[in-house]
Amino acid sequence: MFIKKMSVLLFTALLVMGITGCGNTEKDSKDPKLLLGFSQIGTESAWRIGNTLDIEQQAENYGVGLMLENANQKQENQIAAIRRFIAYKVDVIAFSPIVEDGWDNVLKEAKDAGIPVILVDRDISTDKSDLTTCLIGADFYNEGVMAGEYLLRKADELGLEQINIVEITGTENSTPMMQRQAGFFDTIGADERMNVLESIDGDFLKSRGAECMRYLIDTYGDSIDVVFSHNDEMTIGALPEIEKAGFEPGKDIIIISIDGGQEAIDILKQGKINCVVECTPKLGKALMETALKLKSGEEVEKLIHPEEVYFSDEQDTSQIMPRGY
Repeated sequence: MFIKKMSVLLFTALLVMGITGCGNTEKDSKDPKLLLGFSQIGTESAWRIGNTLDIEQQAENYGVGLMLENANQKQENQIAAIRRFIAYKVDVIAFSPIVEDGWDNVLKEAKDAGIPVILVDRDISTDKSDLTTCLIGADFYNEGVMAGEYLLRKADELGLEQINIVEITGTENSTPMMQRQAGFFDTIGADERMNVLESIDGDFLKSRGAECMRYLIDTYGDSIDVVFSHNDEMTIGALPEIEKAGFEPGKDIIIISIDGGQEAIDILKQGKINCVVECTPKLGKALMETALKLKSGEEVEKLIHPEEVYFSDEQDTSQIMPRGY
């Protein structure tokens, strides 16, 4: 299993044995430089699994003790995990919030305990700006902008006079869902050719991507010109449904996806996806460096974005390097 749960008793035993310090560059110390509690959303996608693996690897590289819990897509599990981290008195807490709302109470508990909190990958909605220290993650709005800009160029290239779009969104009220949609709509909104037939929640899941696509084809049939999907998993789920209906993805229907995992890039090279916007899961290095700064009392940037690009049929896709997730 990619995500490890570690009970308090087991972790205590490991600390005594000095095992948690593996990867610590300070040879004269068996203890980790800090203890980081991290609550991951789940294992719902290659992106999420890659994100977890990167955090685990970077924790080892930086000599950071890691208590990592899998929330299995449930907010109540994340809240419970954060409370366990508080009880165990970790140095820093980090988590990827499954939704934006409903965190104030548990984060106030962390603040009262004097434990700084880092948001990873996703933001929260709160009026109390002092409950978290920073956000490390993608610029989701800009990802939507890049998807929209590609579609405008593609429409010009094909000389299309009207473009009917269906959108398969990520989890409702999650940061990437809302910001990707906003960036995309803001970019295409002034173009009178663009017509959004429907937006439907695919919950970032492959199975839901297939279900949503079946419904959309049953409802709109050959009126669909474009599928804008908020992640690769949903896109990969949708593609067979498009083919079963007798349409050729990438030609009869323009396919735009977000994440940039290896499977989606391979499909892009086959011509069944037209554009994949990158959302890198490799946030572990920034997380470890930020956590170490917080422990030493240093100031950190409030918003830390990785650099991201897009891949499309406008490019020589054979030159795309292996993605690593």
